[in-house]
Amino acid sequence: MEWGPLTREDARPLAELLHAMEAADRTGVVHGVDEVAGHLDSPLLDLAAGTLAARDGDRIVAFGHLPVMQSAAETHTMRFWGGVHPAHRRRGLGRRVVDWSLGAAPGLSARAFPGVPAEVHLSADESDPGAVALAEAAGFVPVRTFARMTRPLAGDLPPVRPPAGVSLVPWSPEVDDGAREVRNQSFRDHWGSVPHTPQSWRSAITGSPSFLPDASFVALAGEQAVGALLTHRRDTPDGERVAWIQIVGTLKEWRGKGVAGSLLAHALAAFAAQGYDSAGLGVDADNPTGAVAVYQRAGFSIARRSTAYAYKVA
Repeated sequence: MEWGPLTREDARPLAELLHAMEAADRTGVVHGVDEVAGHLDSPLLDLAAGTLAARDGDRIVAFGHLPVMQSAAETHTMRFWGGVHPAHRRRGLGRRVVDWSLGAAPGLSARAFPGVPAEVHLSADESDPGAVALAEAAGFVPVRTFARMTRPLAGDLPPVRPPAGVSLVPWSPEVDDGAREVRNQSFRDHWGSVPHTPQSWRSAITGSPSFLPDASFVALAGEQAVGALLTHRRDTPDGERVAWIQIVGTLKEWRGKGVAGSLLAHALAAFAAQGYDSAGLGVDADNPTGAVAVYQRAGFSIARRSTAYAYKVA
């Protein structure tokens, strides 16, 4: 087994590893080569110091991916992503990758945000007891529960009823700054969220190869953006076309007036017209804004749950 950092040329072998992991773990999420290449090209990722891979010949059989965040407040939260090929599990590779992340995090964090305490977070699906056991054995503690919610697009969809004075427009470069500002302001009270910079917004959201501009919308009151819904494409192993709602946000002063509900209804109708089979989104189960109830009223139901684990490293 040869260990070393990932490179930009590893998009295909890493996508092949992720495909093998999905086939065993049944996560329902397929990571294409273009999507993986986008992760490896992120300006927040130091490939040399922030990645690790185990290679068996020309195959990647384990990996760790630890970018810094685009901004930090009282704590710098670093989100670890990694995995091990099913044929190579229970040999200590996963623990080695996790331990590497804990060792690499202090230096990466100090260079990005000197003097700011850091935590490494990882997510473990409730259906993956191995990941839960690994996190707990490495000293991580559970801090939050998240849910993946889905709904089919066949059949009746909720009516579109925007509040008086609010118009729903397709995403365009002209409203992009407003959409980013809505996201940053509306997520200020969300656990673990930090503001997007223009660079990180382009890299992770509107510049992602998965971004669907024709399936993304902004709510305007006059010329001010007061709500935003940004969508990415997500593929499944059985070929289902999923419109994945990456971001839904409403300015605090506009909450409770039907902005989010109207954006969701408008987007669902657009998804169906564009030939998508289902819609999905992820949500903090303890979200203080009542988002779970908004999604349930739009016909979404919880399909999977996961736990966020944290480890204080500096």
